[in-house]
Amino acid sequence: MVAVVSSSFDFSAYLAKAKARVESALDQSLGPERPEQLRESMRYSLLAGGKRLRPILCLAACELAGGDPEKAISTAVAVEMIHTMSLIHDDLPAMDNDDLRRGRPTNHKVYGDALAILAGDALLTRAFEMVSLRTQGVPAERLLKVVGELSLVAGAPGLVGGQVVDIESEGKEVDLETLEFIHLHKTGALLKACVISGALIGGADEELLKALRTYAKGIGLAFQIIDDILDVTASSEVLGKTAGKDLLADKTTYPKLLGLEESRRRADELVSKAKDVLKPWEQSASPLLALADYITNRDR
Repeated sequence: MVAVVSSSFDFSAYLAKAKARVESALDQSLGPERPEQLRESMRYSLLAGGKRLRPILCLAACELAGGDPEKAISTAVAVEMIHTMSLIHDDLPAMDNDDLRRGRPTNHKVYGDALAILAGDALLTRAFEMVSLRTQGVPAERLLKVVGELSLVAGAPGLVGGQVVDIESEGKEVDLETLEFIHLHKTGALLKACVISGALIGGADEELLKALRTYAKGIGLAFQIIDDILDVTASSEVLGKTAGKDLLADKTTYPKLLGLEESRRRADELVSKAKDVLKPWEQSASPLLALADYITNRDR
């Protein structure tokens, strides 16, 4: 049986409030970096808008675990910093070579390749400062586990490893197993880290953590499938990034491998199963259940 979001839960209001809280925390997260141009480059990408889905997942998971979301806000900022770093680096000429991100020129087009790389590096290291030095009222052993989760996702076992296989697969015939490896180690790994980190801050037990790992894996793959679908069905103006770039780079995508209809069906199935594992916590899981649906119903 699939878990159903309570009809009394106002997801739009929840999303707006959570996003505003995240935006405020992000704005306050960067101090007087020197030189000033480095700070400008970091803020340019970090405060460029977006859905803020990752930090909101972190806060929602903390709340589900019985914790205070305010105690997870520094970790929520940290995961968005890691995400922003990955976008800056992915857009570089040596990577995906993209000129548009969130509706405006990519970081390296404004500040140059060198400063873009360094801004990404600075955001990555600042993320660990946010968790370890700026989190208040959370036991040290929980923070240590969060640092471990984020270290894994930011390195070779996560984003970096996935990006290497992604680059190596361009222009080649790639099977479904390899495609899922790429996306589980890029999009999926970071989404899982967001959910698990928030739950750890909130004091989740092993039963809940196991369920949340299954939930996060499902929504992570579904998110990427929808991204692949939108890449061929939506315009650059709607997406805020270059549409059709995967086709131009001759990358294997879910629509290319499975077709649009089967890709959509697969995404829906993944989200359905992801929601189902949270059924034992259904009464307090409304935000996570609604966020799962949001992933498959978004248009950008």
